[in-house]
Order: sequence, then structure tokens, then C-alpha cells
Amino acid sequence: MTLDSPFALARFRDTGPSATATTVVGSVAGQEPAALGLVAGGLIRALSTSDLGAANLNEFLADPDWDRLAALAAEDSADGGQLWRPLDSVTLTAPVEPRQVLQAGANYRDHVIELVASGLSTNTELSLEAARDQAATMMDARAANGEPYIFIGLPSCVVGDDEALQLPSSSDTHDWELELAAVIGKPAFQVSREEALEHVAGFTICNDISTREFTFRKDMKEIGSDWLKSKNSPGFLPTGPFLVPDRFVDPADMDVRLELNGEVKQDANTSGLMFDLAALLSTASQTARLLPGDLLLTGSPAGNGQHWKRFLHDGDVLTGHISGLGTQTIRCVEEPSTADGARDGVRS
Repeated sequence: MTLDSPFALARFRDTGPSATATTVVGSVAGQEPAALGLVAGGLIRALSTSDLGAANLNEFLADPDWDRLAALAAEDSADGGQLWRPLDSVTLTAPVEPRQVLQAGANYRDHVIELVASGLSTNTELSLEAARDQAATMMDARAANGEPYIFIGLPSCVVGDDEALQLPSSSDTHDWELELAAVIGKPAFQVSREEALEHVAGFTICNDISTREFTFRKDMKEIGSDWLKSKNSPGFLPTGPFLVPDRFVDPADMDVRLELNGEVKQDANTSGLMFDLAALLSTASQTARLLPGDLLLTGSPAGNGQHWKRFLHDGDVLTGHISGLGTQTIRCVEEPSTADGARDGVRS
């Protein structure tokens, strides 16, 4: 596990002999306390509230003093293990504790063009090339005059990548969507595009796991998308492993690459976003008051399982890398059987 930036934040669980309650600045309900850590290179040190200069992570993100943490990261780590320890000696959890999760859909230009062009060529006499040209014209008009498409997810789905992804037995169409996620800093409400990035504290990696067969309602198509059922099963938003300060990130130029069992499935750059981060944040803030620590996902590029006609199975390993943010590794397991031998969940 490597970190691309000089330093970052991470949250972790440590039940070994070196664990101390005084380092805890956050917790996960029903589990041992999660500590906040400062990561530099391949090392991590726990942060107390006095180290952080705030009572908890979200309070820090409301007015982040990255210089304070940079000074700690620059300290000599050769201290006999009293402060710093190997990163692989702890179990990482999600590096954020969002109260809200906002997600952008249909936001990579080339991805959406391919989707629209496929429908046009199938339902009309247009050739695929002509359909692609028509779709490109439509998307350029949308980018120039339209608005981002943003929906909401459940914060309870946010987990670390060290937690195995359980694939519900209710479907066999579970899919991946690697995304750059912005972490909100100071609260944002009805902010302009020009001031939007002032409200971003940092960035992390998210994989928006989706069950495709549940995306659209079958009983009443006029209702449209069912994001609750398709995207909010437990653990369906693996996040992290790091929260990287905004000073180290250019959200307009980041490589986004996902491999499934070592085979590249998604490979794009955030320069292909139709609506950039400033547009997304400003649009979301016109309705919702964004809070410190909230996640804003920017969309996923082409190459989902639906495109490849290959969905997730027990034993699959997803490896996602976004330049500057490190690498996220997700291991898929089938849902455990219940006591009577039946699977949890009922297929609709």
C-alpha cells in the first residue's frame, strides 16, 4: 500500500498492545474504536486531539490546518516506534465520516456518448458513427447549457477497502464504478462556481458499487431510477484508503484506472468530465447545505461491468488507482449463508 502525496490522513483500527484510547478521535458504531492517523511514506502515527488541534476529524476539516500536519509529517520518524509504525501493521477503515453522500451521474463525456450512441443506433437507422456524432452534439449542448445530474447515497455504506465487499445473493449483476471523491471542508450553501473549490478540504477514492438489475423500477417505469435498492447495500461504497489534502491534487487532471483481477477495465482522466468539480459542488449546494466531511463523487468513466457484460463474483479483486491518491484494493466475497442454509435476501 503506497501513498503518492507527501502526507495524508487515514483512519484505522489497532487492537494490538500499542493501541491506546487517548488516540481516538472517531469511532465506528458496533466496532472497536477507530483512530485517526497521519500517513507519510509507508508509515502511520496516531493523532490525538491535541495533535489535530480539533475535537474530531470533521471539526478539523471545517477549517483544516494542513501546515500543522505537514510539520508533524516532517518530524524524524526514527523514534524507536513510539510514534510512527509501518502502515501495514494496522487495519485501515474509511478515512472520512460523512454525514451526507452526494453522487454525480452520467458525467464523463466519452462514456455518456457511447451509451447514448448505442441507443440511437439500435432504435433508428443511424450508423454507429452517425449516432456517435449526434450523441456528441447532444452532450456538448448539455455541458454548455445543462446542469449536472446529482443524487444521494447513504453514509452507512461508506467502508474502508480493508473490509471485504459482500455481494448480496439477491442479484448477480453487481458492478463497479471507480470515482474521484471530493471531501467537503468548510460548509457550503448556495455557493458560486467561482468560490466552490474553497469549500473542498481534500480528496479520496470511492467505488460506487451498483446492482444493475435494480437501477430502474420494473413495476412502474415512470418512477425512474431506484438508487436506494441499486446502490445502497451494506458496504457498497468502499472509500479510501487515504484522505489527501487538496493542496496536492488537481481535480481537473487525474488519471482514473481500475483493474479487475489484473485486467484493465476503466482507464480515463478527469479532464473528460462534462461538469467539473466546481460545477458539481455549486449545483449540489444550491439545494443542500454541504457539511464538513461530506463526500461528493464526481462520476465514473467508461468501462463498467455492464459494458463488458461481466459482473462481480466471489473471489474477484478490484484494484483502483487515482493519481495522487494511492491505490484501493477491494476483495469480493459471496454473501454468507444464514443459519438454515438459505441465502440472505430475496430476488425481485
